[in-house]
Amino acid sequence: MTSKEGLPPTIFTETSAYSLAFVAVVGAVAWISSKTLLPKTARRQDKIAFDAMIHFTFEGSFLYLSTFGRQVVISSGPFAELWKEYARADARWGVSDPTVVSLEILTVLGVGPLCCLVLYQLAKDDPARHYWIVVLSTAELYGGFMTFGPEWLTGSAALNTSNFLYLWVYLFFMNILWVFIPLWLMYDSYGYIAKSLRFYQASARVKKK
Repeated sequence: MTSKEGLPPTIFTETSAYSLAFVAVVGAVAWISSKTLLPKTARRQDKIAFDAMIHFTFEGSFLYLSTFGRQVVISSGPFAELWKEYARADARWGVSDPTVVSLEILTVLGVGPLCCLVLYQLAKDDPARHYWIVVLSTAELYGGFMTFGPEWLTGSAALNTSNFLYLWVYLFFMNILWVFIPLWLMYDSYGYIAKSLRFYQASARVKKK
C-alpha cells in the first residue's frame, strides 16, 4: 500500500510521538510523586505508582471509549487518537472486543484501586502490603495472558507485526512491562512473607521447648 505520492505509508506519525511521550510523562510523574509523597525506604513505590496511573489514565480512557455503544475507531479526542494509534498494532482495541473490554473492566475497577491500596500501605509502612502485592501481581499476569492467549490460539489475526514499531514497541515493550514488574514484585514479596513465616515458625518452636 502506498500514499498518493507513491511513497510507502508513514509508520511513525505525530500521534506515535505524542503517545510515547505521554507514556514517558506518566512514568516521570509517577516516579516524582512516589519519591515526594512516600517514605524513602519504600523501594517499590515508583513501579506501583506507575501501574496505578496507567490503569486510571490510559486504560480508564479506553474503558470509557469502549462501553455503552462507544468504540475507539468512531470516537474523537486525545485519548481516542492514542488508542487508535495502538489499534494499528492490535485491532481489537479499536472495535470494543468483548474479551479485551471485559479484562479492562476488571483492570480499571479492580486492579487500579488495589494499586492505590498498596501505595497507601507503603506510605504507612504496613507489611500487610506484601499479601496484596502478590494478589495484584497475579491479577496482572492473568490479565496479560488472557489478553493475548486467545488471540495467539486463534492465529493472531488482529495483530499487526509488520514493522518494528508495532511489534517491538507497541505489542512487546508496552506489554512486557506488565509481565516483568509483577514477577519482580511477586518475587520480592514472596521472600518477605516466607522469611516472616519461617521466623514465626522458629520462634513458636523455641517457645514450645
